[in-house]
Amino acid sequence: MNQTRNPDIRKNLDLRAKIIASIRCYFENKGYLEVETPVRIPAPAPEANIEAEPSGSWFLQTSPELYMKRLLAEGFERIFQICKCYRKGERGKLHLPEMTMLEWYTKGHDYLDMMRQCEDLITTVARSTDHGRGIQYQGRWIDFTKPWVRMTVDQAFEKFAQEPLETAIRNGNFDEIMACDIAPNLGCVKPVFLYDYPAALGSLARLKPVDKRVAERFELYIAGIEICNAFSELTNSDEQRRRFEVEMQMRQASGKVIYPLAKPFLRALDRMPESAGNALGMDRLIMLFADTAEIDAVVAFTPEVC
Repeated sequence: MNQTRNPDIRKNLDLRAKIIASIRCYFENKGYLEVETPVRIPAPAPEANIEAEPSGSWFLQTSPELYMKRLLAEGFERIFQICKCYRKGERGKLHLPEMTMLEWYTKGHDYLDMMRQCEDLITTVARSTDHGRGIQYQGRWIDFTKPWVRMTVDQAFEKFAQEPLETAIRNGNFDEIMACDIAPNLGCVKPVFLYDYPAALGSLARLKPVDKRVAERFELYIAGIEICNAFSELTNSDEQRRRFEVEMQMRQASGKVIYPLAKPFLRALDRMPESAGNALGMDRLIMLFADTAEIDAVVAFTPEVC
């Protein structure tokens, strides 16, 4: 990547600070507790497509999810965290190996409630940074007026993909079609919640009671960029253990590192209340408000200049 710092870096860092302050104020006003959980952990979630950065015999967190859910199990009903997360080998215009994540969890809510929270949070950020009813991003006006668009994954494949969803899953090219054919078309006029993912693609999400083929998961897209990943939380430890084992088998088949099982998380899971959680990429959100196409332009240092 280019080692020259963006000439607008000061302006963008000022904006970054305002957005982070606005988000903290939003959650404090809603009665959320800001928490800090360990960054260096013994066992990350064994997701097949995410690589954790080793730290001695432990790992740097790819997400604070497992520890925040343990807090939910201990009776914390509304919690949020803004923290650093690490993903080995992720680098590009939209990716950093060290990124800033916002995660929040709410007892008694589901993924539909979380969509409304997400709308409310981002429109609040827009108002607090003098962006009003939307943003201008790379020559496009993105209208933030609520409600935002809801589209199922199945509907997105019918509209934008060259093959049906079931075929893409069977052929193993779901991610490729999402990245190349579907994502660039989402959120170009208004933000889009892409929801009801195939059950196999929601490893920590609750399955939909009326249709076990899909998980109660959504991603938010703005201007073709994935901003967050959220779901109604799975609270069955036996089912979660089975899903972790499937993910570990996939990792083993691909020759990837096999992580230790997150036993304290699994022990806590049966005590966790029905809830919803959301992981939002702060750097990408700030990119949108800064109207820049590269993530490098909204961080003080990139790996190449450290």
